[in-house]
Amino acid sequence: MTRPPLSIQDLAPISQGYSTTQALAKTLDLARLGDDMGFARLWYAEHHGMASIASSAPEILIANTVAHTSRINVGAGGVMLPNHVPLRVVETYRTLNGLYPGRIDLGIGRAGGSDGLTLRALRSTNGEDFPHELAELLAFENDGFPADHPLARVKVVPSEIVLPPIWLLGSSGASAQMAGQYGIGYAFASHFSPTPAGPAFDAYRRSFRPSGHFPDPHAILCVAVICAPTDEEAKHLSKSMELTWLRLRSNDPQKIAPPEDADAYPWTPQERAFVESQSNLWIVGSPETVVAQIDEKVRETGADEVMVSTTMHDYDKRLESYRLLKSAWDQ
Repeated sequence: MTRPPLSIQDLAPISQGYSTTQALAKTLDLARLGDDMGFARLWYAEHHGMASIASSAPEILIANTVAHTSRINVGAGGVMLPNHVPLRVVETYRTLNGLYPGRIDLGIGRAGGSDGLTLRALRSTNGEDFPHELAELLAFENDGFPADHPLARVKVVPSEIVLPPIWLLGSSGASAQMAGQYGIGYAFASHFSPTPAGPAFDAYRRSFRPSGHFPDPHAILCVAVICAPTDEEAKHLSKSMELTWLRLRSNDPQKIAPPEDADAYPWTPQERAFVESQSNLWIVGSPETVVAQIDEKVRETGADEVMVSTTMHDYDKRLESYRLLKSAWDQ
């Protein structure tokens, strides 16, 4: 079968032994690799209040990355809309699209991306008004307010620039039909959601209405991958994520620990069971192992594109993971 394009999601992970400044600088190493190797796009995910993640302001990372690359599409995967005023999102991403025409993506999510206290500080609606917020954002872009609407007279600037292609992010399928009806792209978060992506993709395609950016539906499958020369090494590297997920669940977020810390951790049976349930969502192994598992997921879902999220302690090993995967994927 012809494999779909491969893309990158980057959370700007912060590892133990590194400063946040160093972690942010590492985002360019991955971006340049993606640009050189022919990955289709790179998205930064918005998260707040997490010691292991530095991507709280995707639009700044996007601008920095596009300025230092030449080809790859760069965007948000995504903007957590409940944390933002829709008009401000339109202004920001029109500006980016004006600076770098044709290379910007706008992915939009309905979650807050943090804990309750942090969301309160962000004045987040926490997804309760998401359908209204998305409709308002699209109305600002498309002059879609009724003439008697109080916002109909708002002048959106910069003018003469349109928003880049919009993608709706989902993790349970609830947003799939909405994405189809609006005629926008759809991305499913299989990298952390146990819900099967296939039914959501089917609902998206059934409800799809063509639009300017999307004459046809385009469904992205997001997967978590740790790839190494051997299955054994990949499994060893994945231990960092096991401990990271446990600490997040225990409300004890820390920088990403090396695998040796996970080996030394005194796991309880309950903690081990939780981590095993989470790690079942990850694709871990050699290039051959990883490609075979992704191929199976593509066959099951009919995904038009695969986006890979890889987080581990060693930044060089992380680059190697993407390099190995892309080389095997292209063969």
